[in-house]
Amino acid sequence: MKLFKTTVITLALLFASISFAQNKNARASIEVDGVCMMCKKRIEKASLNTKGVKSAIWNVETHELKLIFDERKTDIETISNSVLAVGHDTKTVKATDEAYSKVHPCCKYRDEEVLDDHKD
Repeated sequence: MKLFKTTVITLALLFASISFAQNKNARASIEVDGVCMMCKKRIEKASLNTKGVKSAIWNVETHELKLIFDERKTDIETISNSVLAVGHDTKTVKATDEAYSKVHPCCKYRDEEVLDDHKD
């Protein structure tokens, strides 16, 4: 009977620790503003330079940044901050004017004239 209780407790603890473990291949997506392939390169590079990010693919048309990252090393907020630092707004936070001013003139996604130039 004692062996049974010990086994049950051990299994319960094992399952509890597994359920609270962080995912080393977490998937998420965030919306990031940009207009062209130069933006794509900058956004993806900023994301991939964040420790723990394994994959970052930004879609020019949908503005969706798809991520695969290790939750033990980083989180969405940290990745978003990396993107903001290179001058690109996310859906929830706007990049500083200083960071935005460093973006190439072709990539000024807040400017209506630039947006019109990038339409098909």
